[in-house]
Amino acid sequence: MPSLRISGDRKTGRYPIPGTIPGTAAGLGAIPTGLIKEVARELMARAAIGIPADFKAGVRELARAEQNPLSAFVLKQINANYDIAEADGRPMCGDTGLPRWYVKAGNACRTEGGFFALERALREATAESTREIPLRPNRVHPLTRQDHDNNLGTHAPEIQYAFEPEGEWLDLTTVHKGGLFGSDYRMLFPADGIPGIKKFFLDTMVEFGRRGMACQPAVVGLGIGGCKDTTMRIAKEAACLRPVGDRNPDSQLAALELELKKLGNSIGMGPMGFVGSAMVVDAHIEIAYTHTGGMPCAIHTFCFASRRATARLTPAGEVSFRDDPQWFTDYYRREGV
Repeated sequence: MPSLRISGDRKTGRYPIPGTIPGTAAGLGAIPTGLIKEVARELMARAAIGIPADFKAGVRELARAEQNPLSAFVLKQINANYDIAEADGRPMCGDTGLPRWYVKAGNACRTEGGFFALERALREATAESTREIPLRPNRVHPLTRQDHDNNLGTHAPEIQYAFEPEGEWLDLTTVHKGGLFGSDYRMLFPADGIPGIKKFFLDTMVEFGRRGMACQPAVVGLGIGGCKDTTMRIAKEAACLRPVGDRNPDSQLAALELELKKLGNSIGMGPMGFVGSAMVVDAHIEIAYTHTGGMPCAIHTFCFASRRATARLTPAGEVSFRDDPQWFTDYYRREGV
């Protein structure tokens, strides 16, 4: 099995791994647990150190349009920090967020040892990467504040699954979620309609900016519909798992995404809550069918440390890395059986 570890000094800012890695055959068509763990460790490092190109391009676009000198300076320094982190091979923010995993598998995918072994590999990779990259061990017991110093604990890291109807491949995506306080929920009603969604969005953006509750500029995800847990989940997925510039295939939702991005950048707040016009890198909306009497809505922001990394593994031992998680597919958004 090929080693996927990043070189020890990490001074060049280049990873010693090409986009696709030929590996040894995985016997009996199962993806080896050892390969899963090694790829997971590589993904942890990529997410912590290298910001995806689509997000960096979005921040640069905001910087070109920002007229306030202080906000323009902040955006310039954010971009410089991205470059320094990659050159030094160190995490680009001192708060390295909360690592979590999104696992998507083709219907014919098999993993050595089953999903128990897969989850163990992801937890081991999280703990080892926390020590070796290093990451800040942010996960603590909510009451006692006990910290295992490895970002592990009860329900930590979160591991979420999705499946596609064809293929033997396994997609792993890690997201190091920042913007700790950047979420909100409101039970709207059908009569509130789109104006109610816009009001909720603006109220939330103003409050987040005024109180410093999210590190802007950020991608803002909106979940509309479902039950409360579904609404919050799809809002987070919209913020974390879609690249900047990606539009919802529903034309009405796509138009609303662009309108909300414009609204978010028109309230007079910019990066980190300073006066400006660069608060929202993009707005992404996902919906879920809901109870006929309500229209629940959730907002979730990432932060300017938009940390995500994805890889696809095959039974042949091939590994390909990409920036776009490709989480939202036609099948994932299906309305029928």
